[in-house]
Amino acid sequence: MVDNSTLMSETGRSLLVDSSILDSRITESSKEKIFTASTSDGEEEMPQIETRVIVVQEAAKCEELLDALETIKIMEVPVVKIKETSPGKSEEKLIKSIMHMEIKVPYLKAESVEEYRDAEAPEFENVFVIADFHAPVCEDLYKADCRVLGPPIVMHCARKGEALPFSCRPLYCASMLNLVLCFTGFRKKEELVKLVTLVHHMGGIIRRDFSSKVTHLVANSTQGDKFRVAVSLGTPIMKAEWIYKSWERRNEIDFCAADEEFKNEFKVPPFQDCMLSFLGFSDEEQKSMEEMTEMQGGQHLPVGDERCTHLIVEENTVKDLPFEPSQSLYVVKQEWFWGSIQMDARAGESMYLFEKVNSPELKTSVSQLSLSTPNSNRKRRRLRETLAQLTRETDMSPFPPRKRPSAEHSLSMGSLLDISNTPEASIASGETPKLSCMKPSKNSTPLPPKQSARWQVAKELYQTESNYVDILTTIIQVFQVPLEKEGQLGGPILAPEEIKTIFGSIPDILDVHIKIKEDLEDLMIHWTESKSIGAIILKYSKDLLKTYPPFVNFFEMSKETITKCEKQKPRFHAFLKINQAKPECGRQSLAELLIRPVQRLPSVALLLNDLKKHTAEDNPDKATLERAIESLREVMTHINEDKRKTEAQRQIFDVVYEVDGCPANLLSSHRSLIQRLETVALGDDLCDRGEQVTLFLFNDCLEVARKRRKVIGGFKSPHGQNRPPASLKHIVLMPLSQIKKVLDIRETEDCHKAFALVVRPPTEQTNLLFSFQITSEEPPKEDWLRTLCRHVANTICKADAENLIYATDPDSIEVNTKDMDSTLSRASRAIKKTSKRVTRAFSFSKTPKRALRRALMAHSSVEGKSLCTTSENYLGGRQASMSSLAGIHSPSLVNLPSAFEKRSHTLSRSTTHLI
Repeated sequence: MVDNSTLMSETGRSLLVDSSILDSRITESSKEKIFTASTSDGEEEMPQIETRVIVVQEAAKCEELLDALETIKIMEVPVVKIKETSPGKSEEKLIKSIMHMEIKVPYLKAESVEEYRDAEAPEFENVFVIADFHAPVCEDLYKADCRVLGPPIVMHCARKGEALPFSCRPLYCASMLNLVLCFTGFRKKEELVKLVTLVHHMGGIIRRDFSSKVTHLVANSTQGDKFRVAVSLGTPIMKAEWIYKSWERRNEIDFCAADEEFKNEFKVPPFQDCMLSFLGFSDEEQKSMEEMTEMQGGQHLPVGDERCTHLIVEENTVKDLPFEPSQSLYVVKQEWFWGSIQMDARAGESMYLFEKVNSPELKTSVSQLSLSTPNSNRKRRRLRETLAQLTRETDMSPFPPRKRPSAEHSLSMGSLLDISNTPEASIASGETPKLSCMKPSKNSTPLPPKQSARWQVAKELYQTESNYVDILTTIIQVFQVPLEKEGQLGGPILAPEEIKTIFGSIPDILDVHIKIKEDLEDLMIHWTESKSIGAIILKYSKDLLKTYPPFVNFFEMSKETITKCEKQKPRFHAFLKINQAKPECGRQSLAELLIRPVQRLPSVALLLNDLKKHTAEDNPDKATLERAIESLREVMTHINEDKRKTEAQRQIFDVVYEVDGCPANLLSSHRSLIQRLETVALGDDLCDRGEQVTLFLFNDCLEVARKRRKVIGGFKSPHGQNRPPASLKHIVLMPLSQIKKVLDIRETEDCHKAFALVVRPPTEQTNLLFSFQITSEEPPKEDWLRTLCRHVANTICKADAENLIYATDPDSIEVNTKDMDSTLSRASRAIKKTSKRVTRAFSFSKTPKRALRRALMAHSSVEGKSLCTTSENYLGGRQASMSSLAGIHSPSLVNLPSAFEKRSHTLSRSTTHLI
């Protein structure tokens, strides 16, 4: 065995020594030399060693552990080499390699370890399995240099089919296997000793010095070099509680302390130990930042409080501080605040320090840049005049001085279409462009001797196209690329599905418009009045038709995703705050930038119309422009139609998700949802009287569903979003062609907001009456009935929709709503439902349904009530009849309650005269 005397002379010191010295011998070099026979050294031969697994005390009573030991046939055994030392010093034993040896006897049980713990016996390799690592026997074995394992690590090896591992320290479980930890900020030696011991028990490795090999930094404070390096490398910074909670779960075989969901609970928050004050922000913004501070582990104080550690300054509004800050106070820009949240760790303050306008550093920089000649004022005035002249001649402002409809439309598109906000403007002013993908522009557009109106509009089209390309590039480079980047500090900000939902086909749209911009730029450089701009639009019309609909159709979903993620994910909120403040974004939000593709095609169409007005009749581009305008209209029409269909399909999908057992044939490309109505059933036909029923009116059918009594399990939508469980249960899908009359039941003292449907299936000869009471405020009953009748009339190709509505008294059809909300009525309905369930549970009748129906038909024919069976047949098999639209029978067919059989003759007789 290995002699660890240098590491174990005293318990406290041994645990605090950097364990990487010893562990590296095993994990970094020894593991590369694993043998199953003799050693690689030809001069040495391995002695005959007997492997023994001794299960001690309580561990011997665990059947699962013993079964695991039965399956393990191999253990790791160290090959030890004795290093010669100078006289008077003890020999030093080094682990030369690790070899695998067979376990001939699965295990030995022992109540005492005295006879087995002689570590100096070379003929035995003993492994002790102990259930309680806090027991004295574990400490005794550790001091005697014996190998000690816990039951979880043994069962872990059995599941993985691995050999029993070699460890110089007691190893209880594999919760921190392959994790390398470093500690900082701990002042109490006893606490540090306890934490290090637990890490070793869970298979972790301790490094005294921080390096790139450290996987986690356990910090007790946010100060120090280790903390700063960990932040810069993106190493997770954990609380000590992480180790304690991991140890509490030591007996879970599959548990891993590095699991993201578990680990995130114990990360050191960005503002731990920080006291923040805010200066220069609006009340609403300051309140939001204070709430965010508390959420991220910090505290906030009024400005000027001596306990404050950081003063966050809005640098755009604050030019000077209201007091002289102390040496210990960090005065930083708001970017430090949002950057810390985005990184999920406290950022270094030195990069974000706030400097006053009259600070010596700023004065020095200004004096170095100022003109030093006596005529500096004249030179500055001349420079301003020159810049103004250049601006008048070459500035391609999207807002020309003359009034045109296209100009008015451009004004609604915001300041980002101003050339001053684009990267080209930054280059012109001597600033470094922010976007790495920007291509250098070609030669500036030459000015013709006389600027025609056609040239002016063409210039505006090119300029707005150029700016639009810059906006799309900003969206991708400033927002999308950083979000998709691997190895983000603090982990991914958004899931890949969320990024795809937000940005959609923006990259494809950018590719098309880069080509359009290049063609327009070439046209403007070689400008003649006969140049065809319409041909350029026609050239890329198919690409526009392909790329725009996917983005425009799901733009609302994109905005909803941004809003949801910004509320639920503080790091994403901080990411947006940082990037939206950049000059290339023009102080506009991501949602405001993403609306530009929605606005672009209408803007181009207006400019092309304006261009056509200023194009001579004999110009070949006149006809081409007309075709280009028509192609854009077709693209926009297709987008609008596609968007309408997408929205309609989305609404139908929502119904399918909400209604359990909804027939699949409800999904159809020609179908759209018209209206939804909340009601209560007034009869016992479709369901029990008093049950809440929801009616979904489609353009050709009516879906009837009742509220579920038990709600179980949710599921995921096709977009990967978790949806709530279905709250409704399918009853029937009724084609509108089967609705023969709509009864408007008059308002009385005993009947309010009630209506009924007279329904006749195509295969039956009698009418059925379904009555409901509207429970929602919207829509009004009159509007609902008119809407329903209009779509029924459209379905059966009739123009007189109003003739489908009949007004009737509630007494004539035996309908009332008087007792619907009474306590006695609700109790009666509950007793009735319970009675039905009990009757079904204890029913021993084996009478076939067909025989029962024949008996009912015979009984009805004797009394002259054959119509009852007709209605029973319809509702008993209503799913088959009602879904005749697609000709598909549904397995969700159910029989009607027996109560309907008693009332159907009366209902049929009362409605016969209405048809």
